[in-house]
Amino acid sequence: MRTKKLFQNFLVLPVSVLTFCAVVAKMVVFASAFLEYFLLERYFMPLKFQNITKIPINVGSSRKSYQLQDASVSKVSLSRNLQKFVILCFGKLVDTDNLSDSCENSGLHCLYLDTSIFFNRKNELHQVSQQASSIQDMVEVVRASVSLISKQWSNAMSLFHEKFSALPNLISTHGVESSSEDEFLSLLFGTRTSPALHHFLASSLGEAGLKRIAKAVDSAGRDIRGIITEHLQPAVEIISFRLAELRGLSRWRSRFQTIGLDGNLIDGVTESIGMLVVQVERFSRVAATVVYLFQNFFAWVLKSVRILLNEPTDQVPAANSELVVIFLKFLLDKDPIKQLLEADERIECDMDTARHVEQLVVFGGFTDTQFLEKSLVNQFNELEDSLKEAFLMPFTAISSQIQCQGLLPLYPVTSSATLSSSCSPTSISFYKDEDSSHEESSYSLTDYVCLKIPDGSLNKVNCIGVIKGSGNCCTTLSMMSLSGFLLHIPDGYECVDLSLYKDNQVVLLLSETSCSDSPGKSWMVMLQIENFSFMPLSGTFPANIYSLQKLVALDLQLDTDYGKVRSIPHTVSTPFAVSASRGVACVFSSRRHALVYILDEDEEAEGDETSDME
Repeated sequence: MRTKKLFQNFLVLPVSVLTFCAVVAKMVVFASAFLEYFLLERYFMPLKFQNITKIPINVGSSRKSYQLQDASVSKVSLSRNLQKFVILCFGKLVDTDNLSDSCENSGLHCLYLDTSIFFNRKNELHQVSQQASSIQDMVEVVRASVSLISKQWSNAMSLFHEKFSALPNLISTHGVESSSEDEFLSLLFGTRTSPALHHFLASSLGEAGLKRIAKAVDSAGRDIRGIITEHLQPAVEIISFRLAELRGLSRWRSRFQTIGLDGNLIDGVTESIGMLVVQVERFSRVAATVVYLFQNFFAWVLKSVRILLNEPTDQVPAANSELVVIFLKFLLDKDPIKQLLEADERIECDMDTARHVEQLVVFGGFTDTQFLEKSLVNQFNELEDSLKEAFLMPFTAISSQIQCQGLLPLYPVTSSATLSSSCSPTSISFYKDEDSSHEESSYSLTDYVCLKIPDGSLNKVNCIGVIKGSGNCCTTLSMMSLSGFLLHIPDGYECVDLSLYKDNQVVLLLSETSCSDSPGKSWMVMLQIENFSFMPLSGTFPANIYSLQKLVALDLQLDTDYGKVRSIPHTVSTPFAVSASRGVACVFSSRRHALVYILDEDEEAEGDETSDME
């Protein structure tokens, strides 16, 4: 009763709240689809299926090979045991030996793929995907860290160059042939203070401006140090650890070579991450050194400004003159941090260091003797490229083992406009075979496809079809293993949407097509599929390509003899959300209300509450 009362209160909420709740209900319905995505994208790994237009298709007893041309995927579903993948797609079924003969075969097709590789190698895929997923997450952390470091340092240097760019202009204005470096060196060694430098320090820059620049550089240095220690270095080390685990797994060729884990490629990636670890350590040291040199330079300039202004210098930190010279020689007009953050920069390396690195190759462990000439970003880009190459092998290996079991053309579509815009309701689900074993390793699932046939197609009007496939995922699908039936919707009604439900049930959402001004009614019909006789879908391909056309449609009666029937006192519209796990359905009414129904309760028990709920 608490659940019933909850839905009563739910349906009298404002429209905006109802819309939000309807979206939540829709999200619940999509949970199973998300689970399939989760299994592929996270639990396993992102899989790159081969293009369905490139999959060779052998249909029925024909010895010819066919392909789908101009294919557009409408709906997909993966079985819970991971062994079968069903795709509904629009396209032209063409003979690969006679590509011109394709016009009459354009329409909606049901493609059955054998994905037993997922089940047979799920443990291996799980192990690899855990490492690959963690690596991908850490790669994004490295990317974000480098981007943030670059932004922080760029902002600080923009302020520095904005203020100190005034000195060359003042030197030129005073007609002196000198440089900023020469002027500061003259001031440091006490030879002279030119009018241009005096004006710059006392007026253009000033103590306040200098402190603002020093604060910006110091803040950027602290942020960079925090990003490196808290994010960049840990992420790089985690990538190195995960790749070491993948390297160990790649040595187990009998289990992991099947899914495309290539040991040689993993070795190359391992070397790349090792070089990146060195680059991060170098960048950390360079950044710390550069920031310290800036701090020392600013302390000396502050002392010089106060001396020029005849102000006390007791509280000014002492500056190292030698470090000031180093700053003026290597940092005033250069930016080592920026160089390491540029992708196209080549870092100069002295000959002694280069020879020492080449000597280290003798001890093994790496082959890249020029990594010190690369920037941090360049090394990171190389790591990404090597990761893509290494992880492309599992994509290719697994995709090549996903074979087409068969294809069932459902109905034709003539015009290209209709082909691209057709949106007839469809639903795909899998049910466990009653006679199959309860053991996880041996149970089988039978696929069901439910669809509305467009009026006029297959010479049918206002019909829906239900197709049952084969529960055996290890044999080639044949027309004899498929069966189905057609239902004719009563005149005066149209099928707004449909959805397969649990326990071999299908839920239809019907709406009146009356042209009167009075608002029409709608019906939610839940049918037990097993109550209908499935007829074999047989035929000779491609002469009788659409086997559904041979079926005789059964008339659907809106009474309880066929199943549960629930009335809705006004018209409804899509989307129609059905949750098998929650046992509820959500529809939108013409009054802009979201209506939630408990599917597993009888209409008679809810008769008194229906009026309250509306």
